[in-house]
Amino acid sequence: FPKRRLTVFTGVSGSGKSSLVFGTIAAESQRMINETYSAFLQGFMPSLARPDADLLAGLSTAIIVDQERLTANIRSTVGTVTDANAMLRILFSRAGQPHIGSPNAFSFNVASASGKGSLTVEKASAAKKPARAEFTVLGGMCPHCEGTGNVTDLDIDQVVDRSKSLNEGAILVPGYKPGGWSVRFFAESGFFDADKPVSDYTQPELHDLLDREPVKRRIGGANMTYQGLIPQIQKSFLSKDREAMQSHIRQFVDRAVTFIACPDCAGTRLNQSARSSRIAGVNIAEACAMQVTELAAWVRSLDAPTVAPLLGRLAETLEHFIEIGLGYLSLDRSSATLSGGEAQRVKMIRHLGSALTDVTYVFDEPTAGLHPHDVQRMNRLLLRLRDKGNTVLVVEHEPEVMAIADHLIDLGPGAGSDGGQVVYEGPLEGVESSGTLTGVHLSNRAALKSAPRPSSDWLQIRGAGTHNLKNVDADIPLGVLTVVTGVAGSGKSSLIHGHVAEQPGAIAVDQAPIKGSRRSNPATYTGLLEPIRKAFAKANGVKPGLFSANSEGACPACGGSGVIETDLGIMASASAPCQECEGRRFRPEVLQHTLAGRSIVEVLQHSVTEALELFSSGEAKLAAAEKILGRLHQVGLGYLRLGQPLNTLSGGERQRIKLATHMGADGGVYILDEPTTGLHSADVENLLGLLDRLVDSGKTVIVIEHHQAVMAHADWIIDLGPQAGHDGGQLVFCGTPAQLVADRSTLTGQHLADYVSS
Repeated sequence: FPKRRLTVFTGVSGSGKSSLVFGTIAAESQRMINETYSAFLQGFMPSLARPDADLLAGLSTAIIVDQERLTANIRSTVGTVTDANAMLRILFSRAGQPHIGSPNAFSFNVASASGKGSLTVEKASAAKKPARAEFTVLGGMCPHCEGTGNVTDLDIDQVVDRSKSLNEGAILVPGYKPGGWSVRFFAESGFFDADKPVSDYTQPELHDLLDREPVKRRIGGANMTYQGLIPQIQKSFLSKDREAMQSHIRQFVDRAVTFIACPDCAGTRLNQSARSSRIAGVNIAEACAMQVTELAAWVRSLDAPTVAPLLGRLAETLEHFIEIGLGYLSLDRSSATLSGGEAQRVKMIRHLGSALTDVTYVFDEPTAGLHPHDVQRMNRLLLRLRDKGNTVLVVEHEPEVMAIADHLIDLGPGAGSDGGQVVYEGPLEGVESSGTLTGVHLSNRAALKSAPRPSSDWLQIRGAGTHNLKNVDADIPLGVLTVVTGVAGSGKSSLIHGHVAEQPGAIAVDQAPIKGSRRSNPATYTGLLEPIRKAFAKANGVKPGLFSANSEGACPACGGSGVIETDLGIMASASAPCQECEGRRFRPEVLQHTLAGRSIVEVLQHSVTEALELFSSGEAKLAAAEKILGRLHQVGLGYLRLGQPLNTLSGGERQRIKLATHMGADGGVYILDEPTTGLHSADVENLLGLLDRLVDSGKTVIVIEHHQAVMAHADWIIDLGPQAGHDGGQLVFCGTPAQLVADRSTLTGQHLADYVSS
């Protein structure tokens, strides 16, 4: 691909785009930069394997801007990850009245502290005479909530079943099972009788179980620090942002914990001292709570010559928010609540003002979560980075982004084992005649649905006011396909997740990516492995645990991972296939047991299509497995191997695995949040067919989506706007797609009309 140009990599989901761009080009660039450091420093850096490539030449420094969610730390906000908060703290420390102190005095991550006592200086030139000394650190942290903005109230009856003893399972917290170490830690502490029901505990015993301060005890033959259950819950679960928790932990937290805004700081995270200092009548908490567009206007209005350079830099950073389509955010918003697309654009902000040139910027679907109106703005930013003399590589499916590319690389021809080849390389004009799936679908436009399905019943929403919604009344038809759309930040998720997802029978499939590791695969994530293990056990008269590489059947040499990791100290660690199991992960004796003539390893090597054929007939017929495999096949993952590690799958493949898993749940209303993320136009066609089958089976499907093909295919459209943030939150249209196109009164209507007419 040409340097100092904009190159777009495209192809169906799973064709190898990310493997080529991120796993090969960007990874080798980062690895070679890391090798310029000393071996000692490399020991503290991520270990990157050499990509599987014969030749990589002409590489420049790569800066990756991906869709990975931002840190799950409960203290992380939009302001802290973009340095805007740091600049505001400096501004208030210099120009705020009354003057409070250094920038630390305005930080919710710095607690105030003081101390005094005796000081002895061990120095030859100084007398070793103790002297009185004292110190004071002035921080901005609210002492009540410790800078989190929230305080918690635990429902003890959701934490402990008082009718049971510890050994009978009185502790209801996830991971605390009778006989397990977590329960033994309490049972063997010596503070109470582990066989006595909690309801019979004395007040001191109940305090020791729930609230005991840290104290040294001998537990299980070892000296340990004992602490009550509630402090442990707060440390283990409540120090993380709710959005970053695993689903079963989040369900427990939702049942047992009530989060309320801190009464001392009103949720601002800052103490009274930090909130007392003002500039032009505004304190730092109020500034951070402003919408970025309003904050930028306030900063520009300030007249403070002593901090003019700082104001200029802060205003520039805030303008980048607006340029990139994030002007509706506020700096105090928790970073864990951002979608993948929002997180990627927040990461872009620090690069827009960068003085670096001749570097390689690598973007992963920068238009994810963007309304067509915002895509043109993103295109201008990508071109601006290129025009500064940089190489810009973009993994993307949007035809609007392909249109600005200097060079196009199309991978395929299919997905998985049918992909991994460059099927076209050159200018955009040539791909349409290339015969590839991208070329075939590039000029295709979904037609407006000629006969939308009628509905006789409606789900009513009245007076919705969550976040930026302004007393919205909306009626959602039941038994049809409804698309909720609008510019990013207009209130779509607030309306649906805040007022529909909590309804009985609603199944919400959100944007949160599924976690993947070497040990997890489609069979384990979807629950498919469970019936397969039981079928193997029944056919061979052994335990099901024998057919799990994470349990009894694991190879003893590699622990079931299939590889041996060698720690080389300060050098990069090396991994190699396990010699004992040859990378198969299982003990040799496990492979002697078969089902329909196949070992468990051979079954996990099957594709979804092959496994569906195996388990739908003959001696291996297995109804439970057939249902799960059928759903995976319906979402277009027939080529996927059952044992393929999740961390090797593309974003689009993970999204569809998640969708297939939720399709098995009982519910009448399906809510899908941007299901086209990571999908090629050919995959979107398959998705539309799946949505139709769900509706035809009697389900109500509500899709939050920007993709115009999905809008055109809808039976009913709800459009929110007219803009984002404070300028949005209103219902600007509801009706059929044809009515929206004919009306053309909203941004969505104008872009959809252009789409179907092109």
